[in-house]
Amino acid sequence: MTDDPYATLGVARTASQDDIRKAYRALAKKYHPDRNADDKSAEEKFKAIGAAHALLSDPQTRARFDQGEIDASGQERAPRGYGGYQGGGGGFSAEDLEQMFGGAFNGGFGRRPQGPRRGADQHYTLDIAALDAINGTTSRVTLPGGGALDVRIPPGTSTDDVLRLRGKGQAGSQGAPAGDALITIRVAPDSQYVREGRDVRMTLPVDLRTAVLGGPITVPTPAGSVTMNVPAHSDSGAVLRLRGRGVKAHGQHEAGNLYVTLQVKIGTPDAALETFLQTWKQEGPETAA
Repeated sequence: MTDDPYATLGVARTASQDDIRKAYRALAKKYHPDRNADDKSAEEKFKAIGAAHALLSDPQTRARFDQGEIDASGQERAPRGYGGYQGGGGGFSAEDLEQMFGGAFNGGFGRRPQGPRRGADQHYTLDIAALDAINGTTSRVTLPGGGALDVRIPPGTSTDDVLRLRGKGQAGSQGAPAGDALITIRVAPDSQYVREGRDVRMTLPVDLRTAVLGGPITVPTPAGSVTMNVPAHSDSGAVLRLRGRGVKAHGQHEAGNLYVTLQVKIGTPDAALETFLQTWKQEGPETAA
């Protein structure tokens, strides 16, 4: 992959934040490890895509990269003209002189000491439950070195979203700031709830009596159980809406809705129902003789 994050994501330098996010999602889906098991090349591309998105999705780091202050990995760039002696005609660098003359120039022409350097970013993957993505939560990430980070998961987080924890990466040198921790989220599917943006859908069984006559039922929403009234004469497939019971509100995003699809369950009919059905004639067009 290229060292240019714009080229990595396949977008122009003038791309909007929305264009960058869309490009990242498409590529992350294509090269995701779950779709490319044991494919080292796809794994490296996935990491590079995540790093490029993490850099460009933050307006501050994007601006610093565009101005040449940091490189594609988020490292500080040395000032122009810094880092080596350039001879007049031959163009020898300090490294060339060091190779030719060994350590003889360590006190004079030797390589200049590097200045402060920002710590490298570190990349992690965090698996979360669907309910945690809907409601938001705080989850702990265990680091390879044995430490841990508490990660705040905002309501509405989706698979392949990248969360940035500033200053939680590798330590910087000579007083420079530490890098960031970049957390790629993977949301596990749920057996009961299906996300559609900030809305949530579910299917709920309802008994025959309630479907015919109407009445209250208990709905297990993502945030807890509530009572909902089923209109009389409801049938399987009817969809009822509970406002604000989907993904929780966060920032400028309003709470989503919960859409409940009814599924009528007859259960074990009693004798009275069986007798009624045996004598009940459903009205309809007369049969021709």
